[in-house]
Amino acid sequence: MSLFQRLFDAIGETASTAFSGVVEAVLTVFAGDPETRRKVAFSVAVIALSAKMAKADGIVAPEEVRAFQEIFAVPQSEAKNVARLYNLAKQDVAGYQAYAARVASMCGSGETNCAMLEDVLDGLFHIAKADGLIHEKELEFIADVADIFHIDEPHFDRIMARHVHPNGIDPYAVLGLPDTASFAEVKKRYRALAAESHPDRLRGRGVPEEFLGIANDRMAALNDAFAIIEKARAAA
Repeated sequence: MSLFQRLFDAIGETASTAFSGVVEAVLTVFAGDPETRRKVAFSVAVIALSAKMAKADGIVAPEEVRAFQEIFAVPQSEAKNVARLYNLAKQDVAGYQAYAARVASMCGSGETNCAMLEDVLDGLFHIAKADGLIHEKELEFIADVADIFHIDEPHFDRIMARHVHPNGIDPYAVLGLPDTASFAEVKKRYRALAAESHPDRLRGRGVPEEFLGIANDRMAALNDAFAIIEKARAAA
């Protein structure tokens, strides 16, 4: 039996009226298996935030649904269950803040700039920009979630720089460095961020396999930023 089917079987009819019941049930259904519980809780919470965020601008665009499917590449056998969870979250009247707080709690009380929560924010940005434009309401949504996640402003700015660049990518912002940084500093920061974004690191912090596409997007942004700086420094 699949993980999500076990969840639905345990919850029964309550899942048809409140997505919050699903979130609550994760802790008890998988109580004897902490690693699985962490992965399922992460998945369920991200489904909820994705559904809520897709409605932030008042429209759930087909491109946003496809973007969600890109980062949540679940097996075909789980597709109906994931769609069911997504639709429940989209219809639930409960606020997204409650779901964001549940995700944040998996990193410990008050921890700042948790790497796993950065993975979640990358996923939300990926969905928000799928229709070609990150709307103001969507950006406000993600910024509010980041605040609930205890992501400080400089760290959030670096995350945002990977996704929002209407005037062209700012490679230094992506790496979180001033443009006066030496090339040695640039290389050191690039290597550290690349190591942190490796799929094995994501697995180690409980990110399910279906979310590892996030790492590919992040690495592409880091690689582009480093290549731009390297080329500019070589030409100087």
